[in-house]
Amino acid sequence: MTAPEPHHLPRTRRPGYLAAAGVFAVGMLGTTLPTPLYGLYRQQIGFSELIVTVVFAVYAVGVIVALLVAGDFSDILGRRPILLCAAALAAGSALLFIFEQGLPQLFAGRVLSGFSAGLFSGTATAAVLDLAPPGRRGRAAFAATAANMGGLGLGPLLSGILAQYAPWPLKLPFLVHLALLVAAAAAIWMLPETVHRTRPRPSLRPQGMTIPPAVRAVFVPCALAAFAGFSVLGLFTAVAPDFMATVLDVHNLAVAGAVVFSVFCASTAGQLLMGSVSAAKALPLGCAVLVLGLLLIGASLLAESLPILVLGAVAGGAGQGLSFRAGLTLIGAAAPELQRSATLSAFFVFAYVGISLPVVGVGALTLELGVRDAGLVFAGCVILLVSAVATYLRRRPPAAP
Repeated sequence: MTAPEPHHLPRTRRPGYLAAAGVFAVGMLGTTLPTPLYGLYRQQIGFSELIVTVVFAVYAVGVIVALLVAGDFSDILGRRPILLCAAALAAGSALLFIFEQGLPQLFAGRVLSGFSAGLFSGTATAAVLDLAPPGRRGRAAFAATAANMGGLGLGPLLSGILAQYAPWPLKLPFLVHLALLVAAAAAIWMLPETVHRTRPRPSLRPQGMTIPPAVRAVFVPCALAAFAGFSVLGLFTAVAPDFMATVLDVHNLAVAGAVVFSVFCASTAGQLLMGSVSAAKALPLGCAVLVLGLLLIGASLLAESLPILVLGAVAGGAGQGLSFRAGLTLIGAAAPELQRSATLSAFFVFAYVGISLPVVGVGALTLELGVRDAGLVFAGCVILLVSAVATYLRRRPPAAP
């Protein structure tokens, strides 16, 4: 018996895509909120840079589990229930940080945050597109992208400013996020449901992931580029504030949050740039810009220069955004229709492994080499990976979708 297809409301009855994008941004904001605060947690609890990266990395584990287990649940249960569940998980994460008494709460809070982000990523994107009125699907796609990356960037900016200039630096950012989540939950409740089934509901089963043989030739370079690009996002989100404090002698948390914010803004800009070139050309171009960003990051550590680090953040973010959207487009076009969702899930898994595993390696290297040299080793390894991908793409360019 084939799974019943969702029956959607007519397009004319789907207002509210900007509200859905706002909900998306609020949800993703919480996932990066702790970024400028890890140094304060280290002082309060007492742990190494390696533990900081592990605390950060368990978030990606939560995202991957949510994508693999519940990636298509909103197609079965509806958008609103899954969005409300994601908001509840985000609120649970915020409460664990507010009442934190040590590492167990930090780990648990990050895992819940990962579950929340995994549910928000697919469901909120689908909700934004579902609610777009006729003729505005392109704007809605940009709204979803901006909400995702903008929310991720706003998290460290908000917490950095509050931690630097307001009282209760380890509590107030999460209290503010709780208030935003209450407003987001009210918005979700008022959004029209866009998924209605006219047939019996199928059982909920993990969707898993697959890489069909016909897709592997394009999947491998796209996934490696995504792995490398997300590793740069992970570097800034997990350890950039400590790099800035240790190597560049920049201790202002608001400045640290602003630098991380610039990476995600540049990623959004890079994704927008793909509109002017084909995906087949955008992928190697994004790799080249990503290499430039990594060279600047390495130069900033050698020269101990904050302006060069900011330039590296902007170039690295732009290269990540350009190559990521190109990879998503190429894989989505090449994947068979009946396996597209599972194939894209595999692509996102590679990306989120990239955001977690390399930064744990950086954390381990800091124990032996120090923060500066560990950052240089990271930059060198990722440059080699991206250069190899770019070389492969020059010899065997992917077919344009």
